[in-house]
Amino acid sequence: MSTLTGRSTTALLVIDVQNGVMAGAHDRDAVITTIATLVGKARASDVPVIWVQHSSEELPLHSPQWEYVPELPFGPGEPVVHKTFGDSFEATDLEERLAERGVGTLVVAGAQSDACIRSTLHGGFTRGYDMTLVSDAHTTEDLTEWGAPTPDKVISHLNLSWPWQGGPGRVASAVKAAEITFGPA
Repeated sequence: MSTLTGRSTTALLVIDVQNGVMAGAHDRDAVITTIATLVGKARASDVPVIWVQHSSEELPLHSPQWEYVPELPFGPGEPVVHKTFGDSFEATDLEERLAERGVGTLVVAGAQSDACIRSTLHGGFTRGYDMTLVSDAHTTEDLTEWGAPTPDKVISHLNLSWPWQGGPGRVASAVKAAEITFGPA
């Protein structure tokens, strides 16, 4: 259904579930467990799993905080996209990795809801992808001291607002992990 011709494959995109990002994340363990279940479902159905890993001053390359959480090991042949901007498409090889696999639909999980998740959802949608947010597989940290709502409200707001994204020939949705079914790639 995406506007990308010849791209009928779905992929699971796991964004920034790194030690430094998840250290103060809301509901950390439950979100990681849910993502691990999604990864298992995708692998069992031969659906591509694509990992995104952010680097910045707070997440220096190859530092312990930059590393992915140990509960989510990369699988053989699964690409890791390295980024320095919120949008996982911006100045990365993500589009190339997706094109190689014929991907037109992305199922998105990870962190942070109000930053890299939201940016990537919009970035993919404007590039022609159908974008499914896994409503119980994304999280953020508590930024209330800077005026943000509590993390549970940030997560709820993205879950509520994302499905209202509109555009010709594309679908934006938010569904729980239990409702995600990966068919054969």
